[in-house]
Amino acid sequence: MSNRSVAAGVGLAGVMAHCGGKPAAAVKFLAGAMASAPTAPEPYTALAELWQDRRSELKASLEGDGSLSAVLAQAFFLFLDGDMDGAVMTLGSVTGARPDVAWGAAPWFSDARFLGAVSAEALAEACLRTLDYGHDLDTDAMRERFAPWFHAIEVVSARSPVPESLAAMARLPRSCGRYELSFELCDRADAVDRVMWTAVSRAATWRVMGDLEQAAASFERALTLDSANWSLYLDLADVRAEQGDFAAAARLVEQGLEHGPHEVSLRAAGAAYRTRLSGSSDDLKALIALAPELANTTYRNLLIDYACAGPKLPQGLVAEADRIRTD
Repeated sequence: MSNRSVAAGVGLAGVMAHCGGKPAAAVKFLAGAMASAPTAPEPYTALAELWQDRRSELKASLEGDGSLSAVLAQAFFLFLDGDMDGAVMTLGSVTGARPDVAWGAAPWFSDARFLGAVSAEALAEACLRTLDYGHDLDTDAMRERFAPWFHAIEVVSARSPVPESLAAMARLPRSCGRYELSFELCDRADAVDRVMWTAVSRAATWRVMGDLEQAAASFERALTLDSANWSLYLDLADVRAEQGDFAAAARLVEQGLEHGPHEVSLRAAGAAYRTRLSGSSDDLKALIALAPELANTTYRNLLIDYACAGPKLPQGLVAEADRIRTD
């Protein structure tokens, strides 16, 4: 949006707020200006004035409004009120819904007051919210849009290196293909204290990069820090299966079942890996029975693919399993 268009949008918002008596409608015009020109200061200045002059009306009109413009405005209002944690988490929700806009380029997001006060825990939660909708962020355009987020992560992680929070923050740069920053956050976390979540974060990054042996080694380190965590056994088993070592994968699942005997994903994985090894019809039948309980259809289909490649399985049973993939 050109400077002239921004000015026109701000002017129209002013008319709506003061002459039309519709501050909520003014917020929508200002949000549109922010979306088109996130770095332009004028919409934020106008919104700050509106918040100062018409606070009670805005609170009433925006309460319960989950529209993008309302949530975006609320993030800025929280910043104005000094609630930096609320502001960043709210902006994280907006960014997750519409990562195609550089919301982090807003002037307040790089303000020293914000960066100096926002907690590591809140920034970590905000980073996770940016990933909620599963958008593809591993592109040059996305890396450019998320540059202010990376800057905030650098500043806050250096100021407040909370290991669990840094491990969570590392998911955003990993999703954007900024692997070096993801590892840097893990190093910073380990310098404070070695926790399971950091090892898991390293493992996830190595796995995305295609280095399965490094990923397995990181999951093994995570298990030394939390040996009763059934999901870690499943994570490591899945890596071993991806490497083609189904015997190791089956053994790891059995270890995991000692800590989570009723976990459906463990039971399904065990059935799949045993079927791949031995061609057991009973194990394939067990997988078929468990498949509808697996919420992650991608993982369910992967387990079915593994199992159906087992030796000497009855073709009718394989066909029954395969139908689940397309239902």
